[in-house]
Amino acid sequence: MKKGIILIISILLLTYSCSDSYLEEKPYSSYTPETLKDSLGVEASLKGLHYSYGTIWTWSDQQGWLCVWQVGTDVASAAQQQGVEIPYYDYTKLTSSDRASSFVWERCYVLINNANSIISDIESASSTVKGLSENGKKRASAEAKFFRGYAYNMLATLFGGVPLVTEPTSGPKTDYVRASLDDINNLIISDLTFSTQYLPDIESVPTNSGGKQYGRANKFMAMQLLGEAYIRAGKPELAEPQLQSIISSGRFRLIDKRYGAKTDLAGDYYSDMFLYGNERRSQGNTETIWTFELENTNTVPGGYSGSPQQRRVWTSAYYNISGMILCDSLGGRGLARLRLSDWTNYRLYKDGDIRNSEYSIRRKIFINDPAHVNYGKQVPYVGTDTIYNLCPHTTKWGAFDPNDTFGYSTVKDWILMRLGETYLLLAEAQFKQGKTGEAANTINVLRQRAFPDYPTKGKVSASDITLDFILDERARELIGEENRRMTLMRTGTLVERAKLNTTKYQPIIGLTKTHLLLPIPLTEIQLNKDAVLEQNPGYD
Repeated sequence: MKKGIILIISILLLTYSCSDSYLEEKPYSSYTPETLKDSLGVEASLKGLHYSYGTIWTWSDQQGWLCVWQVGTDVASAAQQQGVEIPYYDYTKLTSSDRASSFVWERCYVLINNANSIISDIESASSTVKGLSENGKKRASAEAKFFRGYAYNMLATLFGGVPLVTEPTSGPKTDYVRASLDDINNLIISDLTFSTQYLPDIESVPTNSGGKQYGRANKFMAMQLLGEAYIRAGKPELAEPQLQSIISSGRFRLIDKRYGAKTDLAGDYYSDMFLYGNERRSQGNTETIWTFELENTNTVPGGYSGSPQQRRVWTSAYYNISGMILCDSLGGRGLARLRLSDWTNYRLYKDGDIRNSEYSIRRKIFINDPAHVNYGKQVPYVGTDTIYNLCPHTTKWGAFDPNDTFGYSTVKDWILMRLGETYLLLAEAQFKQGKTGEAANTINVLRQRAFPDYPTKGKVSASDITLDFILDERARELIGEENRRMTLMRTGTLVERAKLNTTKYQPIIGLTKTHLLLPIPLTEIQLNKDAVLEQNPGYD
């Protein structure tokens, strides 16, 4: 019997070993996804682009990641030395081995490759996507091209000319070369122009599943990004009509009255925009153009990628002070990984500016533990507490999650584009054409909203308009929202503007014009063995 069993096993093994099918390899992963065959696959892939975009800003292994884009500029200084942000205020340490440069390069090209896969599948001559009309194909391609344009715009701002990849990567490639900045700009403008034509209106239903998904790409997002790209490319006369069209569309209105979740509490209409529960268009925010609608993983599994750290970066660690306990009204648990610069705190805002109210920039806190002997009294500014325990900070990222009292992740939506910035970009485009009077009128729309006593206070004239004034106004309006480093790199003003930041705690060191571009990651250069991927000047 034993011999019979052994014989049967031997025959079976021999049969399998000689079978051609047994030797065939079945790949379980690839550089690119399977060809999109139906509308559901296209929809899932497009939603994947939003997820991929989110991974750029949710890197939590390095909690100083978000500081990279603010510290070492005019608006903020580092408060803690966590790691990845150090070369961005001590520029002597910014080399081609920099982790932040490598990370943003990698994530942008992941986004580009994913977008390329969708575009290629939809626009190929043999494309037959079941359940997707020709108009549906154009809309899907437009959403993918928006994200490709976004990624290349970011790369162009940070690195200049970079490898231009418009087809999905199907295997290893080691002969990339840098395209000219003009070629990169041409692709960005082409992609975003297509997106403005075929993306849906913000009030349209973007999917066949029903319901308005305001977080999805809409044509006004593309128009705003296209306007910025035109300005960066030295074509302000083409930026102006894009931005004017957003303003005149009738779809958006500056918030100038209180609304939403907490109108029964003390506050003002400007700070209302950033309250938890007020940031989405569906929640009454008529100013928002693009909101990354964050779903908490405590309630929606897979709701977001990574663990967003915005609250930890921007909100102070007030709870370390004796007599202070965590609460919603103080923004939950932050760490103050950065500190607003002395220029931002003490010289940026003029009297009467609502954007500097106690509801937008918290400068005073009061003992809130009823059991404490000094309950209700203001905490004095003394000692090192003014670095991160008791420092003035924007309230835009504060929010308390009872499911996460430790405050590991941000629970707020991200307002990525809003009408306030549209006006600022328009003023910049007008200024660059010498239209200082028109630029003053554009900025005065924001100043009228910001100053309750306007025009007695706040009104500006043509003689006030300079690029520095526009950048000041951007800081006043968009502190905590804009990527300040990218704004200053885009405008070529980083070196001069950083001189405004005279904060002595962790001062800016070694900043030169070299740093108007980031280093091409050394790993990319070394792996690119079959061609020369040139480094930016000034870096090894």
